Amino acid sequence: MHPDDQIDQKLTPQPAATRSNDGASPERPRGRHAATETARRSVRALLESTPARVALATAVTCCLAGAGAVAASRDTTQAPAPQVAEAVADRALAAQDEAASRSLDRSPSPAPASPAPSASASPTAKPSAKPSAKPSASPKPKKTKATPTRPKPVAGLTQAQMDNAKVIVDVGVELKVPRQGLVIAIATAMQESTLLNYASGVLPESQNYPHQAIGWDHDSVGLFQQRPSSGWGSVRDLMRPAYAAQAFYAALLEVPGWQQLSLTMAAQAVQISAFPYAYAQHEERARAIVAALT
Repeated sequence: MHPDDQIDQKLTPQPAATRSNDGASPERPRGRHAATETARRSVRALLESTPARVALATAVTCCLAGAGAVAASRDTTQAPAPQVAEAVADRALAAQDEAASRSLDRSPSPAPASPAPSASASPTAKPSAKPSAKPSASPKPKKTKATPTRPKPVAGLTQAQMDNAKVIVDVGVELKVPRQGLVIAIATAMQESTLLNYASGVLPESQNYPHQAIGWDHDSVGLFQQRPSSGWGSVRDLMRPAYAAQAFYAALLEVPGWQQLSLTMAAQAVQISAFPYAYAQHEERARAIVAALT
């Protein structure tokens, strides 16, 4: 007799049940169904009060149903229905408490931010800065060609005249002309052009080259007023002070015994001037100029 089956017992008394072949009592299904229905009502109340826990309540129902199926297949005597209902109710309450502590309706809490690994702590981190370059050696000063100093004018000459005198002396020194030859050349240029590089008004071509003055003495050009028509050279060559000086020295060295001649006679032997004694007036200044340049 089962306390939860009183109505059935009064209406239809049943003899004591004998075990069937499957070991299940004919009254056990009703008792199990009643216990299962009580559990389902508890679970349904739980589901209605907590909509967000649908998944968990469903899982509890499946567990209870499985437990009933297992109990049906066991070959044991029927457990009292009140105990089954009480056990089911306890399971439901336990499931409710567990569901409350493990709510499905929750947002994941942010994970604590892990400190970013420093560049020095990471074994694969590349060095942040390249090693400092070796200090470069101080640059060596570039060697610049020394600008030849212009000679300081002497004997009342201008800088342009002194520059031309230096060219004449330098060419003579290079040709190894004796000192007296240098003095003769300077005195001759002082008489012929006042130590200025002349172009000729008669030869327009001469004005195409660097010059410092223009003269009108036939086709005479340059420092020594040499004439292209007399075979001294081309206009272009004679307008170059170095070439003109070289041409004068070449002619002087061909004069026999020029070193024993006076300055006037030696210069006249080269120039064939209409005023042969004009060169002597420049001898003293010419010596001072040569002394300053050698």
